[in-house]
Amino acid sequence: MTRPLIAVPARFSATTSALRYAAEVSARALVEAVWRAGGEPAGIHPADPAEADVAERLARFDGVLLPGGGDLAPHRYGAADAHDSVYDVDDLQDAFDLEVARCALSLGVPLLAICRGLQVVNVALDGTLEQDMGGPDREHRHVVHPVPIRRGTLLDRATGAEKVDASCYHHQRVNRLGEGLTVTASAADGTVEGVELPDAEGWFTAVQWHPEDTAHRDPAQQGLFDALVRAARESR
Repeated sequence: MTRPLIAVPARFSATTSALRYAAEVSARALVEAVWRAGGEPAGIHPADPAEADVAERLARFDGVLLPGGGDLAPHRYGAADAHDSVYDVDDLQDAFDLEVARCALSLGVPLLAICRGLQVVNVALDGTLEQDMGGPDREHRHVVHPVPIRRGTLLDRATGAEKVDASCYHHQRVNRLGEGLTVTASAADGTVEGVELPDAEGWFTAVQWHPEDTAHRDPAQQGLFDALVRAARESR
């Protein structure tokens, strides 16, 4: 059976030694998790949505995976100033990712959003972000911590677990929840770790952590990629 084609918006990288110049990249662990799930991961170029119809581009794909990356520009969610900790902001990346999120949700294309991806969806639905969670004692960088999952959600069904060990790398989090979103998982400190859209046209779930970090050895984490590819296959 032909593998479902999963679009993975590329991330800009200022330096990539093997290629000598700046590059567009996807995390190897991420694409390997999609491949293990039976999907065909395909990086797509973040082109200006004003010059290339994103909905038309997504029409050839069976699913979308919005990956992690740098911070969204604070002006995207109405903030007048940027916190000193905001990093790797790219206006083109922001514009493209936000349009991918809007189009995937409106078209009903199966969508899994991870870390920055969750934040992109939240902002695309008129939510806001807390620009900085605080210092080392509060931020979720290089942290693995238990996260309980709300029963009866797509996240619950995908992971098959009441609680997961979440590998986190972020210093921002959801502030005001986007329109229509519901929280499916939260950390002990109240950080939103998972969201879904009950009225979504297609399959959609998002997590603030990085399931690809441990998916090769944790069936609950791999289950997220399995669920995306399964939904992509069924939506054909």
